[in-house]
Amino acid sequence: MKKLSDIAPLSEKHHSEKKPNKKATTDQKSSKPLSDKNPRTWTKRKIIIVAISVVLVFGIVIATVGLLSGNNSFIGNTVKNPKSTDKPANVNYYSPLTGRQVSDEASTKHPVLAVMIENSPEARPQSGLKDAGVVFEAVAEGGITRFIALYQDREPSLIGPVRSVRPYYLEWATAFSPGVVHVGGSPQALTMVRSGNYGVDLDQFANGSAFWRAKDRRAPHNVYTDYPHLAKLAASKGKTSSEFTGFTRRAINSKPVTDGVVATSISVAVSTGQFAVSYTYDAASNTYLRYQGGVAHSDREKGQIAPDVVIAIHVNQTLQSDRVHNTITTTGSGECYVFQNGIVIKGSWQKDSSAAQMKFLDESGTEIPLARGQTWITAVQNGRSITWQ
Repeated sequence: MKKLSDIAPLSEKHHSEKKPNKKATTDQKSSKPLSDKNPRTWTKRKIIIVAISVVLVFGIVIATVGLLSGNNSFIGNTVKNPKSTDKPANVNYYSPLTGRQVSDEASTKHPVLAVMIENSPEARPQSGLKDAGVVFEAVAEGGITRFIALYQDREPSLIGPVRSVRPYYLEWATAFSPGVVHVGGSPQALTMVRSGNYGVDLDQFANGSAFWRAKDRRAPHNVYTDYPHLAKLAASKGKTSSEFTGFTRRAINSKPVTDGVVATSISVAVSTGQFAVSYTYDAASNTYLRYQGGVAHSDREKGQIAPDVVIAIHVNQTLQSDRVHNTITTTGSGECYVFQNGIVIKGSWQKDSSAAQMKFLDESGTEIPLARGQTWITAVQNGRSITWQ
């Protein structure tokens, strides 16, 4: 054991004048080791204790100030000042069907509903056409045209009259991952839609509760539905969303291209008489007022139909052996004319397979960005005219 003099030596004078005390020596031998009272060890412990105390007190003070002031929001173990300039940019979402802005990301995946809508004189004026995002138009039979109207970012409260489906409408619509709404169809079309390869089958014959017959129209021109009923029906079949690649649209906030051949009056000879189609460009709204047989084509509830983009495509169209139904080639390529912003761009359409999305290419082979909004596509038999001035 160390002597007390080894830890704290006495002065020479004091050491020489005093003799060792026997009792003190005995006490030293019986006492506990003095290493626990080492000044260096005690100093380190005090530093650690003080440091921990300071950290705890500092954290409590920050938390208290933040809670009392209400100027800070706590995220995890950090404190973030909402007045900070380090804020994430606002995120905007757009419908892949039309390119129009929608409220949230979920809206971009709403199920696309592709509805067969009649266009015979007895079916006019139709309901819901003005709210469609994309419309394909072609001859169904006997020169009478028909539409398949696709909905996603708008939900009309009335759609119809709904009629039967044909194969080429299915082949155009399938790229949009749709629920297909129809009242029966040609034998080939029914086989196709029931296969599940062209979308979810929403045939009125098997799902009558989502449809009704209007009393102010005669059958078969009086079957109607609406978006809420169709969305509920689609969900019951497991169709709650549609994920697909839409048409190439013009970049947000980019200036519309107006350099090109002016086209403010358009004639599309998809058929004749009451089914001949024409458009007049309205510069104020940058849309195309639609006419059929020289008469304004109107939506019964929302007025004259006015697409943002009009596209006419030349297709190979032949009459089937029954001399009633048509066959239209929907894959491959052909001429197209894209009308938007008061001009026309001549190019070609391309669709590599039934499931592939249709593309519109200019004469150099580059995709033509379409204006955002309703796009109306009319299939015109090869040899029939598409003119403008």
